[in-house]
Amino acid sequence: MSASTFHIERPAIAAYQAAFTAEPRSYLAALRCATLTTTVPKELVHRAAVAEVMLTGWQREDDTRFRVEAQWPRSHSFFVPIDGKDHDPLMITETIRQAGALLSHTEFGVPLGYQFLIREIGLTVHPEHLEVHQTPASLDIEVTCFDIKLRGNRLSGMTYDSVVRRDGAIVATGRISFTCVSPAVYERVRPQHVFSPDHRPVTLTAPTAPQNVGRTSPADVVLSPIGHSNRWLLRLNTRHPVLFDHPVDHVPGMLLLEAARQGAAAVLNRSSFLPLSVKTEYKQYTELDEPCFIEAHRLGPAEPGGHERVRITGHQGGALTFSSLVTAAPDGD
Repeated sequence: MSASTFHIERPAIAAYQAAFTAEPRSYLAALRCATLTTTVPKELVHRAAVAEVMLTGWQREDDTRFRVEAQWPRSHSFFVPIDGKDHDPLMITETIRQAGALLSHTEFGVPLGYQFLIREIGLTVHPEHLEVHQTPASLDIEVTCFDIKLRGNRLSGMTYDSVVRRDGAIVATGRISFTCVSPAVYERVRPQHVFSPDHRPVTLTAPTAPQNVGRTSPADVVLSPIGHSNRWLLRLNTRHPVLFDHPVDHVPGMLLLEAARQGAAAVLNRSSFLPLSVKTEYKQYTELDEPCFIEAHRLGPAEPGGHERVRITGHQGGALTFSSLVTAAPDGD
């Protein structure tokens, strides 16, 4: 559907129905107060903790283009600065993910409670603009939506490109594709046992050495050793305050991205690792109650002296659940 013909009316946000029904436009305007800076409501970006909300506002340019504002803290409990000096690129991915959720609810009318399934995430970073300064990083994000799909008159999925700028310089570009479904549809497509109170994740396993996967804390390691240099068991700590910000019935996509980053760091033998790009395709749900095995294979540069490339995959019950291609600068750069 082309940008010139697409139009969708923005209905009320369910959780704010009482305040929103009478004057939806004035309500949205109140969330964008020009004289104060605050985060957007956490429910609109699918976070339980206010501290994990990166976005501070948004503005509609036309039916498919938007501007989103964000702020990164100088330090974070999980998105730890790389080498103590650069913002974590995976925090960019989380910021872009939040932008898609925010716009889906506020501009495309997706009710709260709908389930979002990310199909693909692509990220390319410009590390020269990732340096942590003396103040938090303020970001301007251009979002362009396309391949917009409707079920009836309601959004059922789309792809969006993001250009993240800091002080006018491009920090990163990204692309995310997702689908969204109602709670009723979600319950029909998922195995019924995942909604049972007895549904439990696999037993928490021991972490591999943090320095081997580019982390500093064992609590943040998502790979468990199984006696192979490039193969691990996915480690699921459902009490992790960031990776499991709220209860879920499957493994979060951001956790699988972290598994890809850690696997790449391990095969490249880098104790501190800043990926230059990550492209991930999610093939199916990764379940909490089945072992998932992560493999990483060093592909080498596409050309002499070029970026290192690592392919990381996840398999569960013999089936591919996700695949990532991670690139990194040559060692020493």
